[in-house]
Amino acid sequence: MTHTLMDPTSEASPEHREPLARPTSLEGLTVGLLDISKPRGNIFLDRIEDLLGQQGIKTRRYAKPTFTRVAPVALKQQIATECDLVVEALAD
Repeated sequence: MTHTLMDPTSEASPEHREPLARPTSLEGLTVGLLDISKPRGNIFLDRIEDLLGQQGIKTRRYAKPTFTRVAPVALKQQIATECDLVVEALAD
């Protein structure tokens, strides 16, 4: 039996992107906490939010409607305008 593997992105040559520089401190920044709606992701983000809050770091919570699709453009734009960086919860 022969199997063929298919790349669902259909990118023959993916675009190379340089990662953004990490901030040296979170002081004065707003951290977005994005729940991708997988089970227990909210538990992880609750703990991160608590730890950041103890340090006086401002956080904002967001959630994708479903983990099976990319975040809606409107949600990504909202996060980009309201936050300086994002922590995304992946859990199961």
